Amino acid sequence: MSDRSPRNRGPQRGPDRVRRVAYEVIRQVTSQGGYANLALNKALREARLSGRDAAFCTELVHGTLRWQGTYDAFLARSVSRPLDELDPELLDMLRLGSHQLLNMRVDSYAAVSEMVSLTRAVLGQKRTGLVNAVLRKISQRTLDQWISTVAPTWEDDPLGHLAIAEAHPVWVIEAFDRALTDGPGAAPPGNAAIELERLLVADNEPPRVTLVARPGLSDVEELVAAGAEPARWSPYGAVLGGGGDPGRIEAVATGRAGVQDEGSQLVALALASAKVDGDDANWLDLCAGPGGKSALLAALVKDGRLTAVEPLKHRAELVRQNLRAIPGDHKVLVGDGTKPTWPAGSFDRVLADVPCSGLGALRRRPEARWRRTPEDVEELRPLQEALLDSAITSVRPGGVVAYVTCSPHPDETRAVVDTVLASRADATLEDARALFPGVPDLGDGPDVQLWPHLHGTDAMYLALVRRS
Repeated sequence: MSDRSPRNRGPQRGPDRVRRVAYEVIRQVTSQGGYANLALNKALREARLSGRDAAFCTELVHGTLRWQGTYDAFLARSVSRPLDELDPELLDMLRLGSHQLLNMRVDSYAAVSEMVSLTRAVLGQKRTGLVNAVLRKISQRTLDQWISTVAPTWEDDPLGHLAIAEAHPVWVIEAFDRALTDGPGAAPPGNAAIELERLLVADNEPPRVTLVARPGLSDVEELVAAGAEPARWSPYGAVLGGGGDPGRIEAVATGRAGVQDEGSQLVALALASAKVDGDDANWLDLCAGPGGKSALLAALVKDGRLTAVEPLKHRAELVRQNLRAIPGDHKVLVGDGTKPTWPAGSFDRVLADVPCSGLGALRRRPEARWRRTPEDVEELRPLQEALLDSAITSVRPGGVVAYVTCSPHPDETRAVVDTVLASRADATLEDARALFPGVPDLGDGPDVQLWPHLHGTDAMYLALVRRS
């Protein structure tokens, strides 16, 4: 779960300023629909925060957003009126204070005092009394004690208990439970509950920065020399420890390497290594933005060309930036992947990394668990099916399609594949597990589901489809 070791005082260099930056980022995310990683990176640059201050600010933002639902359950017991009657800016202030009190090594007196000062500066003197009183109530129990007080017992309601104890909405936990019980890489009988809790715990651990050395341009040894260590599974991956800034690594700054989760690397490598007969020079990335997988595939295609398709112009520009250092006649098209402008059977390999709920990357997107809804999954389903169908039509007979999602939700993975293949007589599902050499715990196949708690990656899903 979280770090529940004895507390000491947090960083002493400019704590008021750091907390204010963190609060402003949280407000951008909760009130304006911003993305935590983008808003935080911009704020850190503008405030010129680095080192311990940047790390402290990052934990304030990501931790508060990650545990938001759990803190709201505690605050509902500590505020005299319903939370939806509180001004949103005040509720965010209370959440930020709760995180320091319950999940960080910050002295209780210092946390309350600093949050009262921040409230006075940002929201005015009239709000300080409520913040002081509520946070003092929160400080009277540890995180475990609050969970015991508020959460249903495991025996009465295991998913409801996990929702509070591990800060995930119940509907997300239910989807993970289905995937772990019946999906690819399903847990052995009797172990699903254990694996579910391990997964939720892993989702709450901040991920380390993973780099990819783009083949022919850089290598893992160069990244290791710059302070990284080799990744576990990807031959092109390296992990940057200690909260280092990847932009300061020369290979990353010049585009010869990039930031890319190891799971994202592995699914791209699986497509690139699948057997095809005959020509192998035209590859397609059907849903390319922002372009991390595109860059890896473009570096892997030999004497050929990658065509990357992205419907949004600004994301297409990100793809171009990711491809800037890759030699070859690669193309970026702004267009709808469900309405191909190329003849059927034009490509030898196709990646369909479809838009999805992103539930597999909750470690990196702490706000997503509270922002996404079951309706989002339902609404995305027709688009996912259309893109997979388009991908199969776009590949030649004998070629392969990798259907990929950054979500383990069964309605976005196997259900989509089963529906599309049931409507086509010219496509078959193949066992993809051999395309992940050395990676354990891949289950019975034929599709592959990676997991944060088993593989240390985002929860990437891949199904390999061959056009027949």
